[in-house]
Amino acid sequence: MTAATDTALTAGTWAIDPVHSTIGFSIRHLMVSKVRGTFDDFSGTITVSDDGTASVAAEIAVASVNTRNEQRDTHLRAADFFDTEKFPVATFTSTGVRTEGNRYALDGEFTLKGRTQPITLDLEFIGTNPGMGHGEVAGFEASVVLNRKDFGIDFEAPLETGGTVVGDKVTITLEIEALKQA
Repeated sequence: MTAATDTALTAGTWAIDPVHSTIGFSIRHLMVSKVRGTFDDFSGTITVSDDGTASVAAEIAVASVNTRNEQRDTHLRAADFFDTEKFPVATFTSTGVRTEGNRYALDGEFTLKGRTQPITLDLEFIGTNPGMGHGEVAGFEASVVLNRKDFGIDFEAPLETGGTVVGDKVTITLEIEALKQA
């Protein structure tokens, strides 16, 4: 068995493989637990120039939200939350990558529900592998905590005992496998 190698990405374009990748999120629910979900329809590319400079562009079909509860997912697609009829796609475009110890900070512009904000993802490069006959693959894990209100998701449902049904902070986690394009 060949382990992942910890070498730099080679120059070229790497396509995010949605079959072997996950975009997940979690948010506080009823002040005591968390609801977790995924976005099941997304795409993106990582482009590495000859000098090693990397850039990332990605799109998420927001209507593909999946919390394993159809009633909740329908509400999330509505105007109270994502308003997917008016804003069907969220996008991320990187503006830079910085080294922070043995990890990276991936800076970029994230657009959700028509609002663009600068964000920084905490990024770990897992490594590369020759793949299984379809070409070289690379692996990454990343996370960021966003405030939903920064993106116009202002739904409020106060609880009788204080607090709200839904928290403001959303943790986004990405597990990405990308395939080197020929």
